[in-house]
Amino acid sequence: MIDPTISNPIIERLPDHLKQYILPQNYDHYTSEDQAVWRYVMRKSANFLPSVAHESYLTGLTQTGISTEEIPSMYGMNRILKDIGWAAVAVDGLIPSAAFMEFQAYNVLVIASDIRLIKNIEYTPTPDIIHEAAGHAPIIANPDYSEYLRMFGEIGARAISSHEDRQLFLAVRELASLKEKKDVQPDRIAQLEQEVVRLQEEMQEPSELQLLKNLHWWTIEYGLIGSVDDPKIYGAGLLSSIGESKWCLSEEVKKLPLSIDAVYQSFDVTQPQPQLFVTPSFSYLSEVLNEFAETMAVRTGGLNAVDKLIRSKQLGTIELSTGLQISGVLTERYTTGDGKLCYIQTAGPTALAYRERELIGQSTDRHQTGFGTAIGKLVGINMELEDMSPRDLKAYGIVEGNDISLEFEGGITITGHVVTGTRNIHGKIMLIALKGCSVLHEDRHIFHPDQGIYHLAIGSKVISAYAGPADLSSFDLLDHVRSEDLAQKSIIHLLEDIYQRIRSYRILGVTVEKLSALTDHVLDSYQTEWLILIELYELLAQHHHPKAHKVEQVLQEIAASNDQLQELIYSGLQLIHQDYVMTA
Repeated sequence: MIDPTISNPIIERLPDHLKQYILPQNYDHYTSEDQAVWRYVMRKSANFLPSVAHESYLTGLTQTGISTEEIPSMYGMNRILKDIGWAAVAVDGLIPSAAFMEFQAYNVLVIASDIRLIKNIEYTPTPDIIHEAAGHAPIIANPDYSEYLRMFGEIGARAISSHEDRQLFLAVRELASLKEKKDVQPDRIAQLEQEVVRLQEEMQEPSELQLLKNLHWWTIEYGLIGSVDDPKIYGAGLLSSIGESKWCLSEEVKKLPLSIDAVYQSFDVTQPQPQLFVTPSFSYLSEVLNEFAETMAVRTGGLNAVDKLIRSKQLGTIELSTGLQISGVLTERYTTGDGKLCYIQTAGPTALAYRERELIGQSTDRHQTGFGTAIGKLVGINMELEDMSPRDLKAYGIVEGNDISLEFEGGITITGHVVTGTRNIHGKIMLIALKGCSVLHEDRHIFHPDQGIYHLAIGSKVISAYAGPADLSSFDLLDHVRSEDLAQKSIIHLLEDIYQRIRSYRILGVTVEKLSALTDHVLDSYQTEWLILIELYELLAQHHHPKAHKVEQVLQEIAASNDQLQELIYSGLQLIHQDYVMTA
């Protein structure tokens, strides 16, 4: 099979830590039953969506090469998407939100290549190829929406998450994958559902990432566009759900004009949403996103930004006013009496960088057990260390070969022998190496002379803080554990032969005799399989076969006895009547 990633050069530029999530699509693994599920959902959507979806979706279906008749090939999609500056990759089920957003920053659409089971045909608890390819892909042909996605990815990749976010993601991922398997003990699903509820209830102040996920939900997944009185659908979750696309426009759902308030509105994936947000245009989406980004640590910096990273307990970066970037797991910070940051400390491997490039000699090998540094002003000196010229530094004795003692605000005292210094591109000193160094916070030793060379990072303040490392090559980020049989379905099962024969007859043609024999076999052995009967009835109607009425009668009986299938069956019959019976 052709590797689906070779047809678009955008994918080749992805960093390795994103490539680890990519899986081959394995198109041959789709069963004829899968194709029937795709076809049913897409034909029903194609019949309904033209009147309710934004025009960009309808034109985008053609531009992205998505057909109602068969599951799209990633290879074919990539050939077409590269013409609008995007690519698509199949991934290993649910992936972390930060990785999902980072893919978008590279103009790469993430597609879960599995397809929902028949039992989840109206709505799937986990992303699948109907949701991703038929929901997300078409809209990106609109340039304003495309820029929103890219910008969302860029900002989202820097959003700081929490330790609780990670725990909840793992639980939701396992629950979603179990719900898409055929033979799973109900007790295990119930147990995981309780665990998800527990984790949600224990969530405290929402992280930046969680707030962005809210905005993602109310725009990219469940967004409406136009006026509050007459909106159109553009959210992928609505476009790919044959039930919700109709329900969302009813008067039961409150419509609110999109604003920054959507960021702070949580959602429950298990319940119908009580309200939806309407954007007046795709360009306005970027305005709301940028408004929220102005509140994020990556732009604000300061003590609050440092505290966000400490609470996250995950790899992150702080950038000082000199441009020096410190990447590691931030664990401690000290402040002055008036609440100014005066010292930060990481634990475990840490790397130093400048402009996203690791500084020579400042890798995790150098700082294996952590890194700490004073931040702020020296006591009794009005000039910031970072603003001192070589002449100023010499005047204060801060030169190579000298023993120095520096007293910072907040009770931080650093003494040692100056080895060397490192300057940034503007000539500002941003790192001083000292040997035989002692670092005291009041009476407590933070660093001892026997710990080796101490590197004092120079910077009067933290101007930015964000998730992930400054230089991606500084850390081994290949930590993704592949899902075990995530929502995989066996190719060989009892119904596959029937689906395959119907599909083959529809495409290649069939004699009256063969079609009659197939109908008898299905009615004898599979008269409870509603989707097979819908597919068969369409084929019979197409050929004006006399046994069509008998199959329709069986479908009517199933619908009358099963409330859950009633709407699905009636909708399927209605489409067939429009296409064949009424024109016969």
